[in-house]
Amino acid sequence: MQLHTHTWGEGDRIALLIHGIMADHRTWRRVGPALAERGYRAIAVDLRGHGASGRGEYSPEAFADDVVETLPAGAELAIGHSLGGLTLAKAVTRLKPQRAVFSDPAWHLAELGEGFGPEMFAQFKSAPKEQIQAMNPRWEEADVDIELATLAVWDEATALSLAPLTGTDLLPAAPVVPSLVQLADPSFLISPERATILKERGFEVRSVTGAGHTIHRDDFDGFMASLEGWI
Repeated sequence: MQLHTHTWGEGDRIALLIHGIMADHRTWRRVGPALAERGYRAIAVDLRGHGASGRGEYSPEAFADDVVETLPAGAELAIGHSLGGLTLAKAVTRLKPQRAVFSDPAWHLAELGEGFGPEMFAQFKSAPKEQIQAMNPRWEEADVDIELATLAVWDEATALSLAPLTGTDLLPAAPVVPSLVQLADPSFLISPERATILKERGFEVRSVTGAGHTIHRDDFDGFMASLEGWI
C-alpha cells in the first residue's frame, strides 16, 4: 500500500520518520522542521489505518511492507517511534538507511502490564482533551490538539491487531545498520534488563531523563540532544 507522506525541507540528505500507534505524520511537527534546518529532506508517513493513508489488514509485517513500498531506500537516517520502531525494525533490511534510531520502540508489549494492552489503546480513541492533558502534562497545547485530531481519523483496529504479540519478545537479534535505541525514563516498553540485552547485541542505548513515552513531544530539546552524533 502506498502511504500518505508529508515532507519538510529540500536538503540533499534524507530522513525517514515513522510514527507510533494512534498518531500520524503530525506527531513530528517539530522534529521535521528541525531536521530540515540541518540539511535533511524529512519524509514522514501515515501508517495504514492512520491519518490520510488507507485501511486494510493490520500487522507489523503489513506496516513494514507499506513503508518499504512508499519510502526511498538508502536514506541517511530513519527514526521510528513505538509502533514505528517495531515497523522500522521489520523494514530495515530492505530500507537500508545509513543510521537507524528506535525511539522507545514497541519491542516487548508485555511490559505494558495487566489491563494496559491493545484493547485499552483501542478504547483511547474517544479520550477527551482533559484526559490527554492529564496523561501528558508536559505536552504543548498544539500537541494535545494534534492528538485529538489524529485520534479522530485513526482506525482502532490497528491496536487490536497487536494483541497476539502480547508477551512476545520482539527484540532484534542484532542491529542491521548502526542503530540507536532511545528510551523514555522510565520506559514501559524496554525494561533495564532488556536495555542491557540490546547493548550486548550491539545497539547504542540512551535514555532521555524524565521523558515520557512520546519523547519528541514530552521533551523536544532532550529528544534532539539525545540524537547527537546520529543526525
